[in-house]
Amino acid sequence: MAVVSTATAAATPTHQHVTVNRPNPVSVGTIVWLASELMFFAALFAMYFTVRQTMPAEEWALQADKLNITFSTFNTIVLVLSSFTCQWAVFKAEQFKPSRSGKLYQFWTWGMHEWLTMTYLMGAFFIGGQIFEYTELVHQGLTISSSAYGSVFYMTTGFHGLHVTGGLIAFLFVLGRSFAAKRFGHHEATTTIVTSYYWHFVDVVWIALFAVIYLLR
Repeated sequence: MAVVSTATAAATPTHQHVTVNRPNPVSVGTIVWLASELMFFAALFAMYFTVRQTMPAEEWALQADKLNITFSTFNTIVLVLSSFTCQWAVFKAEQFKPSRSGKLYQFWTWGMHEWLTMTYLMGAFFIGGQIFEYTELVHQGLTISSSAYGSVFYMTTGFHGLHVTGGLIAFLFVLGRSFAAKRFGHHEATTTIVTSYYWHFVDVVWIALFAVIYLLR
């Protein structure tokens, strides 16, 4: 009987539990939403190139020469660098390190709060620079209703500025949620990660806008 029982046990298949790593639904939803935002900006690019194709080249060049390339380049560098500080915030969030472990000037000890605050300040600087640029262009006579060039310039850069502002508001939400949480956990880390997706997206879109509007002209 012992032999039969042993043989029966050996013949009985062993059911192994297979672990399936499913994607985070919040991350998937954010990526799908960003895909729709990509289509929105694609329409703005199409509008820009259509107007450029139909507008006289001399008039287009006259309006484009009013842009301050040096200032816009510096402003762009600040925004691009903010993607790096945002990613460092993600690294610290993944390590469940919300706050710094050293002095404020010791940036290598910073946590998610400090890196995300730095990202917020850099993004706010970009928006302030964009407002300053708009003010200078208006003084030069380039407004949204002055010409077709003015319309496409302010619509493309303005909508992007609104998206950057939305990202700044999201950063405040992430920081507020982190400070309000009794313990920094997976929910807070996930919020930081998906917000970084959005911020990287607006940075990449601006690089494309800057190349088309300021460099190619």
